Amino acid sequence: MDGLRHTPLSPLSIAVLLGGHSAERKISLQSGNAVAEALKQRGHSVTLVDPAIQPLERFDWSHTDVAFLALHGTFGEDGGAQEILERLGVPFTSSGSETSRVAFSKSAAKERFLQHNVSTPSYTLIHETDGFERIHEHARRIGYPIVIKPDAQGSSIGVSMVRSPDQLEAALSQCFYFESFGLMERLIDGTEWTMGFIDTDPLPLIRIQTARGFYDYQAKYEDDSTQYLFDYGVDDKVLKRLAVTGAAACKALGTRGIARVDMRLDEFGQPFALEVNTIPGMTDHSLVPKAAARLGFDMGQLCEIVVERTLKSAQQRGVRRAS
Repeated sequence: MDGLRHTPLSPLSIAVLLGGHSAERKISLQSGNAVAEALKQRGHSVTLVDPAIQPLERFDWSHTDVAFLALHGTFGEDGGAQEILERLGVPFTSSGSETSRVAFSKSAAKERFLQHNVSTPSYTLIHETDGFERIHEHARRIGYPIVIKPDAQGSSIGVSMVRSPDQLEAALSQCFYFESFGLMERLIDGTEWTMGFIDTDPLPLIRIQTARGFYDYQAKYEDDSTQYLFDYGVDDKVLKRLAVTGAAACKALGTRGIARVDMRLDEFGQPFALEVNTIPGMTDHSLVPKAAARLGFDMGQLCEIVVERTLKSAQQRGVRRAS
């Protein structure tokens, strides 16, 4: 791609997918409603589709030009909804089902990063049936401080920072409350960064500053003191490394449409990719819209750019509506 451009679109019929059954339902509803309102203001006909209420297979897609996915968490980001839409031949605004499945599993994504030489913190996959002594040994091998997180959840749900062995048991209980597999990862002490992409076109880097130690659920959605900085405080060489790492992480997974890479930068200026979000938040306060606004695009323009790219990509890939 040769940079982001906005061309106003003729009115389209757009289904915004939101809600669902996941632990991120509340945030998904906020994202979906923000997208729907922005698209309505641009003159499009918008229908809200909540898979928790209306199964996607039973929805009448015959008059829908494109589906805009704002489904965070399971069924949305894990490829479930995408697989149904692919089978039905409905163009949709996110990565394909296989990429989504890999990206949503933090361990699978990290293996893909390692295969493509993308820097990522060392880790091990753990299970709720593993004995405590075995998990404790994994932690000693990786070395404190560590991060414990569910393998397939978003919005930092179930994530704990563990700086000493006495904090490990509580962190495991928190992780395994949400799912049976977890990730034990070396904590990169340093600064928090994120970078959005639309296809291969980068959005401006954002440095995240929070007093909570790391960018957890409360820092994302409840703490008004969290800062999102475009005044980075690091030299251009470091910014280049961050941008290269972000792009490489997306390329390793094969993302398309909107994606956002979360990274940590250590004290030596070395970036580490943590994960790639294939359906990042899309409220007015979310990171991708903030980055787009930095380039002069409001929410409606951002959504139209994504829709236009989606329709062009679907045409190039020969997507055909199932009869």
